[in-house]
Amino acid sequence: MAKYQHISHIFEPVYDENSEILILGSFPSVKSREQGFYYGHPRNRFWQVLAGIFDEQQPQSIAEKKAMLLRNHIAVWDVIGSCDIKGSSDSSIRNVVPADIEGILPQTKITRIFANGQTAGKLYQKYIQPVTSMQITILPSTSPANAAYPLERLKAEWREKIALTKFVEFDMIK
Repeated sequence: MAKYQHISHIFEPVYDENSEILILGSFPSVKSREQGFYYGHPRNRFWQVLAGIFDEQQPQSIAEKKAMLLRNHIAVWDVIGSCDIKGSSDSSIRNVVPADIEGILPQTKITRIFANGQTAGKLYQKYIQPVTSMQITILPSTSPANAAYPLERLKAEWREKIALTKFVEFDMIK
């Protein structure tokens, strides 16, 4: 059985001055920490969902993933800066130190914040929302543990909520 470890987030948020939407996870999984980038577990559907929403090929390398995010004005980070955790288990998280999310907001055009799953949403509401005063929309988790959501249902729900702002622009351009 996994033991608690105190772990600090090891990679930077992805954003630039054109980022309009922030997608927050809770804390990187063991696989993500090994790879040094977000959503690194091969069965996590995050990259498939975003590629489907934006009608792009699924990115493979970290550089391709960053490029797709920035091209579509998406910022990605996690709510937790450090915590005690057993393996990758969100339910084991304790002793949370939140990430400095409010610090990047003035450097961007972020107007909407989304949580990739309930845990990220609840942690944001507890630790970050009192500082930023920005509401968060909770999306169904792309984690392989979320078996209730097949890939197509995930894409549809994410598209519906995220696209309210993004796809109006895309429809006008196309």
